[in-house]
Amino acid sequence: MKISRRSFFGKTATHAAGIASIPMILSSCIEEQDKEDGGYALINDNDTILFQGDSITDAGRNRNAQLPNDARSFGGGYALMAAASLLEQLPEKNLTIYNRGISGNKVYQLRDRWVEDCIDLKPNVLSILIGVNDYWHKRNNQYDGTVEVYKEDFRALLKRTKEELPGIKLVICEPFSLTGGSAIQGNWQEEFEPYRQAAKAIADEFQTLWVPYQQIFDVACKHAPATYWSGDGVHPSMAGAQLMAQAWLKVVRQA
Repeated sequence: MKISRRSFFGKTATHAAGIASIPMILSSCIEEQDKEDGGYALINDNDTILFQGDSITDAGRNRNAQLPNDARSFGGGYALMAAASLLEQLPEKNLTIYNRGISGNKVYQLRDRWVEDCIDLKPNVLSILIGVNDYWHKRNNQYDGTVEVYKEDFRALLKRTKEELPGIKLVICEPFSLTGGSAIQGNWQEEFEPYRQAAKAIADEFQTLWVPYQQIFDVACKHAPATYWSGDGVHPSMAGAQLMAQAWLKVVRQA
């Protein structure tokens, strides 16, 4: 495939503009706080941090490895980028970080594997991004759940987690989708919105940290096309994953 000089420089300019705009995007979506301690007060020495979710978190990881602090066990997504930054920035804290996201998962599938993939790991900080499949699989007739089922399953999962792991610190990430992606057709956004609202209601109820990914990507799409951040509107590109990682780190750093 031949790429013209004009096309090459056009794509390069879009990439540069997109990456350069990440701090601006995050500043407009996440409240800035002055932290005298430099941030990450939420994370203590020897903590275990766990990323949970679906394919966005899974990101092609090697599920046969399942090792902490291991690139092969993290895939190529935001969880890898966020974990790598934490390990680089906080070597003195001796952190143990896992990724246990599994592609295609809905909330009830997290529940079914929760002992092995959460409780037994005894995380001090737990991050969950879940919801797009609860809607997407219903949309394509592979699942008969509703937004009410999603909300109740999510509530039950967090209630159980807090009962079995008292003192755990929770980070709930907003499910998102980008208009302009190849999978986002028809009334997708209108029908998916209640799932985002349900996730926010759960985060408020349990007083968790909240990463506003939909808001962040909505702003990002003003700086570069939706397909720059995610080809199908659901799974992030490299740039989208970096944006997600930086947003996650900023929320946790300022907690």
